[in-house]
Amino acid sequence: MTDIAKTTTGAPQNDLILDIRDLTVHYVLEDDCVEAVNDISLQLKKGRILGLVGETGAGKTSTALAIQNLIPSPPGVIKSGSIMLNGRDVLKMSEKELEAIRGKDVSMIFQDPMTSLNPVFTVGEQIAESIRLHENCSDREALERAGDMLELVRIPRERAVEYPHQFSGGMKQRVAIAIALACNPHLLLADEPTTALDVTIQAQVLDMMLSLKRQLNTSMIFITHDLGIVAEICDEVAVMYAGRIIERGTLEEVFNHTKHPYTEGLFNSIPDISNRKAELQPIPGLMPDPTKLPKGCAFAPRCPYCRSECIDTPQKERMFSATHGVRCTAYNDPAFRIRREEIDS
Repeated sequence: MTDIAKTTTGAPQNDLILDIRDLTVHYVLEDDCVEAVNDISLQLKKGRILGLVGETGAGKTSTALAIQNLIPSPPGVIKSGSIMLNGRDVLKMSEKELEAIRGKDVSMIFQDPMTSLNPVFTVGEQIAESIRLHENCSDREALERAGDMLELVRIPRERAVEYPHQFSGGMKQRVAIAIALACNPHLLLADEPTTALDVTIQAQVLDMMLSLKRQLNTSMIFITHDLGIVAEICDEVAVMYAGRIIERGTLEEVFNHTKHPYTEGLFNSIPDISNRKAELQPIPGLMPDPTKLPKGCAFAPRCPYCRSECIDTPQKERMFSATHGVRCTAYNDPAFRIRREEIDS
């Protein structure tokens, strides 16, 4: 297996905010074991945005939770790997050390602000809580800074005394972003932060997040199903399927030089605005049961290029450049490589 960390050596080590190597996360149940994340490696440079793309159940959220060592145990178990955040291994930190970095060095915007905001505390108190925990300041100073954060996400500071139910869905999400950014984290994990928003509010939130990223030089992992959002804000892309990263590279490489059949299927499922009569080409079938993952390629039953070797042979990563890698057994067949080159051209 080609290790991503060994093939992206173009970036100096001190330029990395995050370095994940060989991470495996399982959820051990009474009768089954859910193999949620399987031997993934990722790197992220300071000030960059990585889009983590894949279907529901691909392992994206488990990866984000593992970065903060927040996998619920039981049943979750981090079986192997290392997660270096600013040069320190998160998986070897004590609980006290973890509390010090969560919200300060790394923060997370959860998918549903309705469940991440506490309904019995004002939004100002919830933002101030993180500031009081990580910064040496009084309650008054923390509340003042909470007001500053609300204005940063375009909410009047006077509304700090209001409760979450008094805000619209888009404003709740902005409050969640304000909480995550309150202590200027080095790394922001955004777990589908715009999924529940209408397109107008979604555009406003994305524009605001980009503006804050430039202002604070925050690195970001943006988890989403929406390839349009990835194209708009991301520098790099990693495509997950059945707990593995099956294609990764720069935005230009993954979008304009797609290599994996699953990534190709994702793009074929997007409506063509220039040809409204064109029919969508959805990917047939469903993701495999994560408790019964196959020995070979997990995408093989849905792949139009599947060969017998794909079913039985474990996937190995093939590098097409210093940054563009794909796990696809079919590339062992010269005829398949020629056919894919013809498609690319």
